[in-house]
Amino acid sequence: MAQSIPPGDIITQPNAKVVFNAPYDDKHTYHIKVINAGGRRIGWAFKTTNMKRLGVDPPCGALDPKETILVAVSCDAFDFGQEDTNNDRITIEWTNTPDGAAKQFRREWFQGDGMVRRKNLPIEYNP
Repeated sequence: MAQSIPPGDIITQPNAKVVFNAPYDDKHTYHIKVINAGGRRIGWAFKTTNMKRLGVDPPCGALDPKETILVAVSCDAFDFGQEDTNNDRITIEWTNTPDGAAKQFRREWFQGDGMVRRKNLPIEYNP
């Protein structure tokens, strides 16, 4: 029955964007706090528009109501000014977990007919 109820809200800190600061000759890591503000367990997963530059660890998981996790977003070294960074962003998707499901992330939670919500966090690079 969890599939017919839309997933509740999540809170991300930062809320609107991720900022990396120069120099870009070394790997940078930025931490994002993800909070399940809803009343049901959710499965969540991060996606990125630039797999070779941006990484997320852990990339997916499950959160109980009011539970929080700290996620590391990393930016590998790259040639700033020589590569297009305009469309870089990470996206978190989340959905309710099925009733009675174990608290172990499963990709199929996102492949049924349940509602999946998403939030985009643009990446900003300061020179």
